Amino acid sequence: MRPSPIFLGILAVTVLGGVLAAFGDVTTIPSQKYDPLIITGVVLLVAGGWVASLTLHEFGHAIVAFRGGDHSVAHKGYLSMDVRKYTDPALSIILPLVFLIIGGIPLPGGAVWIEHGRLRSRGVQSWVSLAGPLSNLAVGVLLTLVVALVPMTAGLVIGLSFLALLQIVTFILNILPIPGLDGWGAIEPYLSPGAREFGAKARPWAPLVLFAVLFLVDEASLLLWRASFAIFDAVGGFSLAAQYGQDAFMFWK
Repeated sequence: MRPSPIFLGILAVTVLGGVLAAFGDVTTIPSQKYDPLIITGVVLLVAGGWVASLTLHEFGHAIVAFRGGDHSVAHKGYLSMDVRKYTDPALSIILPLVFLIIGGIPLPGGAVWIEHGRLRSRGVQSWVSLAGPLSNLAVGVLLTLVVALVPMTAGLVIGLSFLALLQIVTFILNILPIPGLDGWGAIEPYLSPGAREFGAKARPWAPLVLFAVLFLVDEASLLLWRASFAIFDAVGGFSLAAQYGQDAFMFWK
């Protein structure tokens, strides 16, 4: 299972963003009047890193499903780490990226179609759903450790810190027990037939209601960010750096 050229290209864009952020004028960071090189670097680093993490999220679902008995995921191309296999370009990449840039909230952007009847047990079904959010949590923790342990310039620190924080936000959003999200998928095998039927009916619109609430109700968005920063801090994250990274990413505000 070699990574696809598309995935490698996304990583290349992410690395390019990191290089640009690393060589920007860091004296502009405390004043929040960011060097254009840092802004360009952080935008490329965060956007590219988010699309790469989307790929890893969906690949996580697919590889656990494959090992759990649903070998159809291989024929569907889900094990190729080609983001095009998991998404509709407009609805799954462009639109979530627009929302990320506008509001700083990373909407779930991909999907893999699992044939649950092929999976060996209810436990496997739950782990298939959990694999995606846990991959985001793992990436967030890994990036946090890299920032803490590897010497780097302030421009790269703020970019990687914000990207790590977004992984935590994505983990929290996806783990919510709401139809259409992975948290619901994890508990669904253990629910009554009536609850599963309700979930199937609510799946198309429930996530849209959640995200509308997050964008329109300040208290809900604030609660999400507070929970995310609490986890981010608990795993050793540098909150001020993440905030600077968010400011650079959303440079027009």
